[in-house]
Amino acid sequence: MKRRIRAAVFDLDGTLSDSLASIWKSANLAIGAFGFPPFEQERYRYFVGDGADELLRRCLKSAGDEKLEFFDRVREEYRKVFAQYCMYEVKPYDGIPELLAELKKREVRTAVLSNKPHERTLEVIHTLFGRECFDWIQGQTEELDRKPSPSGVFYIAQRLGIDPEEMLYVGDTNTDMQTGKAAGAYTVGVLWGFRDRRELEENHADAIISHPMELVRYLEA
Repeated sequence: MKRRIRAAVFDLDGTLSDSLASIWKSANLAIGAFGFPPFEQERYRYFVGDGADELLRRCLKSAGDEKLEFFDRVREEYRKVFAQYCMYEVKPYDGIPELLAELKKREVRTAVLSNKPHERTLEVIHTLFGRECFDWIQGQTEELDRKPSPSGVFYIAQRLGIDPEEMLYVGDTNTDMQTGKAAGAYTVGVLWGFRDRRELEENHADAIISHPMELVRYLEA
């Protein structure tokens, strides 16, 4: 049975924006302040995806701090560093501006749901896409459980006045597919982000695309 799609909810890092360098630089500086060696940028493809706290836990455990004795200090340092380097080499993926323009043309509502802290999520979106591009922008806050909880999708659906089943949920990781599935949205995995096809398939993506404009075909999912 086809469903009417009235909105598309996007993950941010690895889906809308190529932000791996900013996370890599900020986290390496944060752990480096306490004597831990830096990681190569590619390692961060698998450190990211579940919020800043989990990012730092993965970094510290991989660096040898199994008991996370440095976690609180590194966390505070990361907040300061990331505020400075949030936009370091960040850019939209090729085809994303064109996709967003096409969705607006078709009167499909758009939103962002990220595990990045809300203030930093706003900074990235406003810098790359302006203040009027999305109908709703939601980063991580204390009021909403972080992904893969579907609470953020439900909150956005309520704000837009749209049923979650009328949404596409678009992301690049297992966390995103789990989030969309739990909310009842139609999940679309993207191959230009931080993870691979196998991860998306194992987490039951309803569709997988390799270029942003391919999303248009799923407006009648």
